[in-house]
Amino acid sequence: MLKSYLKTALRFLLKNKTFSFINIIGLATGTLCCLYILLYVQDQYSYDKQHKNAEDIYRVNTDLNLTGDKHHNATTSPPIAPAIKRDFPEVVQFVRTVGTGDGKTLLKYKNETFYETKLSFVDSTFFDVFTYHFVYGKNTPGLLAQPYTIVLQKSVSDKLFGNTDPINKVINIDNGEGKHDFRVAGVVDNSLGKSVLDINIFVTMRSGGTGQFVLDNTAWAGYNFTNSFVKLRPGANPAVLEKKFPDFLNKYGAQQLKALGMTKTLHLQPVSSIHTTAGFENEPGKTISPTLLTILGLIALMIQLIACINFMNLSTARASKRAKEVGVRKVVGAGKGDLVKQFLGESFLLALIGVLLALPLLYLALPYLNQITETNIQLALLNNYSIWIMLVIIVVITGMVAGSYPAFYLSAFEAIKVIKGNFTSQISASGIRRSLVVFQFVLSIVLITGIIIIYNQLNYIKNKDLGFDKNQKLIFSFYTEDQQKKMGTLATDLQRLADVQSASRSNNYLSRFVGRDHGVFLSGGNQSTAVDAQNMDTDEKFVKANGIKIVAGRDFRVNDTTRTLINETLCKRLGIAPDKAVGKLLYSQYLNGPISHVEVVGVMKDFNYNSLHGEVRPFMLFYNNDPNAFAYMTVSVSSNNYKEVLGRIDDVWQKDLPGVPFEYSFLDKEVQKQYSAELSLSQIINSFTIMAILISCLGLFGLAAFSAEQRQKEIGIRKVLGASVTGVVALLSKEFVRLVGIAFIIATPIAWLAMQKWLDAFAYKVPLSWWMFAAAGVLSILIALITVSFQAIKAALVNPVKSLKSE
Repeated sequence: MLKSYLKTALRFLLKNKTFSFINIIGLATGTLCCLYILLYVQDQYSYDKQHKNAEDIYRVNTDLNLTGDKHHNATTSPPIAPAIKRDFPEVVQFVRTVGTGDGKTLLKYKNETFYETKLSFVDSTFFDVFTYHFVYGKNTPGLLAQPYTIVLQKSVSDKLFGNTDPINKVINIDNGEGKHDFRVAGVVDNSLGKSVLDINIFVTMRSGGTGQFVLDNTAWAGYNFTNSFVKLRPGANPAVLEKKFPDFLNKYGAQQLKALGMTKTLHLQPVSSIHTTAGFENEPGKTISPTLLTILGLIALMIQLIACINFMNLSTARASKRAKEVGVRKVVGAGKGDLVKQFLGESFLLALIGVLLALPLLYLALPYLNQITETNIQLALLNNYSIWIMLVIIVVITGMVAGSYPAFYLSAFEAIKVIKGNFTSQISASGIRRSLVVFQFVLSIVLITGIIIIYNQLNYIKNKDLGFDKNQKLIFSFYTEDQQKKMGTLATDLQRLADVQSASRSNNYLSRFVGRDHGVFLSGGNQSTAVDAQNMDTDEKFVKANGIKIVAGRDFRVNDTTRTLINETLCKRLGIAPDKAVGKLLYSQYLNGPISHVEVVGVMKDFNYNSLHGEVRPFMLFYNNDPNAFAYMTVSVSSNNYKEVLGRIDDVWQKDLPGVPFEYSFLDKEVQKQYSAELSLSQIINSFTIMAILISCLGLFGLAAFSAEQRQKEIGIRKVLGASVTGVVALLSKEFVRLVGIAFIIATPIAWLAMQKWLDAFAYKVPLSWWMFAAAGVLSILIALITVSFQAIKAALVNPVKSLKSE
């Protein structure tokens, strides 16, 4: 019986090559998109699940409320994690990490010298909590207990030592922390799995500088900059432990919190959920919004459903060609169940062929898809059993969903009627087919609307006046103390170039995360009523170099020590008008330390120094003439001939910083990096929406073929009575335009709700306008008309004699 079903199915597929080709290509394309999205989502949810007892590892997060400013931090104060282990028996270990951000470190070993990124200070307990595969060395107790010891990622070790064992070899590290020799205690790789802690160089805290500052720090309120993790005993309840934290904080930090006017709440977050949870400040690595993963999952479902609907429509569109086969089979004894099995078998066979075709296509498309998703998905069929599970699930669900309706529709034909030439079924198919096409275009219109709104939001971000000039700005970074000491000389020499308008030094640059803040208050206030303000150290040229506007007072001058520039938002929070702020003294104090003050010499017009996801916060610039305080230089140029300008700057660079690699970035590109998630989402939706539309067109093509086939005699009669080709085309197209119109009415509120939720992530956003939805509707109608026109024109050009000769 099975052999008969298979033979019949293959015979039908080979006989109807166009039908088979469209169905297989549609299912293969849909499966390709669906499988890749499923692999991508699986990859994103796989982070940090490789650690031993990963379900017992949690990060300690901090919610802060400081005089009205709320912060959701992925970090804590330094003493909190060790105190949690000390006070709570359900905690078996803790570890803290402090990264160096995007800063680079100069590594030296014999004749090998190069820059490396992603250095982090870690407690000696790091490898007791997190599981890594050791390529060289062993994860023994106290691995990082000795001062100035490090563990390297294999990629870094290979650059320094090649394929030789580097254990106990000494390398020199030079960065903003100074120069020092370190002993290599181990080499690891990421073969066990990905981690949100993207670290290349693990440096023990017992290495002076930042590490020693963490070990010695006793602040329970401020200095929330350490990523803190705890490992619980198996079976311990994290919710019960979390309920103990308020009393725990009150025990150790009540006085400090009260003095600063701060409230603090600690929360435990499973380590495996960190990568797929967005919204925390000071994340150690790149995270992804769960909303994005949900959107991608829905897109995968949409595309596969569209491909299944294609199969349904194309199957019923060619039903008349199989009606007599059904009749004959029923006459010779085939039951309805036998026919259902046969047609479902054909559906499963097509789904299987589609999957088998999708695999090589996906292999070829992987480089492009990985590029737009900024990941590295591998199609490891032999090593990843989950891929096979996904493929089986896709075949089964696709086969059932795509084949169920045609199977029951075709098997319902009455034998005597179809043999006589009456191809009507007891099941009313026309309404279902039209509903399926409406559903297809609802999905397509929602996706097209999403493309239009995302494009407009990104365009709005790109062109919005940020309050500073991001164009024609070069950013230079200085990673070592020796380089930083030469910044003053370099700035002076650069300003002698004709095309350089200004060269400014600072401890940060605009668009880069500002991690430094402290409270300030006016005379008569105190630290409990202070306004929390983010701040940067700059020289006297920073405002000019970045095109920041001064609305009251003046800019910095040389030797303006103990002077500050503040923004309008800080003025509002302090309760003073910008013109009244000039000359005011702003005070600050941390706990029982001395009170210090700075004088306001100018007020800056508000500008978006960080991304448009958030409102402008209170902000200050401090004048600093300490050459060791700066690590970045912003150079404003007047020429668009960057090749020539950069050549001249390179000449000066080689003179003042011989042997230091000439590296730079453009400020406008740095600004765009803040929206990398949105840009990636835009590219993903663009690519998969095009796929969805193409597959939808196949389905519409099928319904148009069915309509033309069913109305063949009607068209012949109309032409005999004088109907023109244009009139016939309009007649056949009118129904499809109406279906797209219905889809547009249904899709518009869905798209509006979905995109409004997405836009809520931005403090500054483009308003939703009627034309965005109308454009999606018009585009869908055009796509439908172009698709339908082929079959409509073909039907209209048929000789009516051929259509009516059987009457």
